Amino acid sequence: MSNELQRWIVLQGAVNVRDLGGLPTVDGQLTRFGRILRADNLQGLTGDDVKRLVGELKLRNVVDLRSYPEVELEGPGPLARVGEVTLHHHTLFAEGGRFTDVEADTGPAIDGERVLPWRGERSEEDLAELRVTGYYYAYLRDRPDSVIAALRVLARPDGAAIVHCAAGKDRTGVLSALALEVAGVTREAIIADYVATGERLEQILARLRASDTYRADLDSRPADTHMPRPEYMARFLESLDTRFGGATGWLTAHGWTEEDHRALRSRLLD
Repeated sequence: MSNELQRWIVLQGAVNVRDLGGLPTVDGQLTRFGRILRADNLQGLTGDDVKRLVGELKLRNVVDLRSYPEVELEGPGPLARVGEVTLHHHTLFAEGGRFTDVEADTGPAIDGERVLPWRGERSEEDLAELRVTGYYYAYLRDRPDSVIAALRVLARPDGAAIVHCAAGKDRTGVLSALALEVAGVTREAIIADYVATGERLEQILARLRASDTYRADLDSRPADTHMPRPEYMARFLESLDTRFGGATGWLTAHGWTEEDHRALRSRLLD
C-alpha cells in the first residue's frame, strides 16, 4: 500500500482526516506514522470513530483551532467526554467568514504591500493568492501565542495528537505546514499535503452545509473557490522565507526554543 493511501484515515463522522506520516524530508527520511494527525471538524465522530482514534491510534491530545463562536455554537465534540484525551483550544481568530476558515480568501481587504514581499501589477489569480496568503499570514500575526502553543502540544510525547478546525483546510493547513517545515519535510511534500484536502472538498462542504454555523458562509460563493491551490501555500511559505528566513525563523522570533524544535522533530522523525 502506498504512503498516500496509508495516510488517509477513514472515519464515519469526519471526512478530511489524515496522518502526517510518510512524507519525505530534505535529508532522505520519512515522517513517522501515528504521531500527528490533521482533520476537519470532529463534531460528528461516532462511537466507533472514537474507539478507533483513542483505542487503536492512541489519540491523547486534540488541538482545536476553531474560533470561540464556533466552539460555543457547535460544542467541543465527543472527544471532550473521553478521559484519556485532553482538548487544547487555541483559536487563530483571523477567520475570513463569520465563524470559520471556509471563506479565508474573502472578506475585508488585506494590505498585501505590508503583509507580503512582492510588488507590481497583479492578475486576478495573483490577487486571489494574495488574499488567501494574507489571511494565512494574519493567523501568525494576530495569534502567535496560539500558533506556538498549538505546535508545542503536537510535540508532546504522550500518544498521538490531532489538529483540526472546521474544514481542516486553512487554519489546520497552516499549522500542519509549520510542523512539517520544522521536521525538514520537502517543500513539494508540504504543498502536496495541503492540496490533498481538495480530494475531499465536496464531502467537506456537504458536512459543513448541514450546520447552521457554516451554511451562510459556504453558500455565499461557488464551491470551486474553496479549493486549496498549491500556489496559495507556496506563496505563504515563500513570504516566511523572505521575511524571516523560513518558518523556523518566524517561530524563533516568537518564543520557539531549540528544545521545542528538537521535541517536534523527534515526534515526527524518531
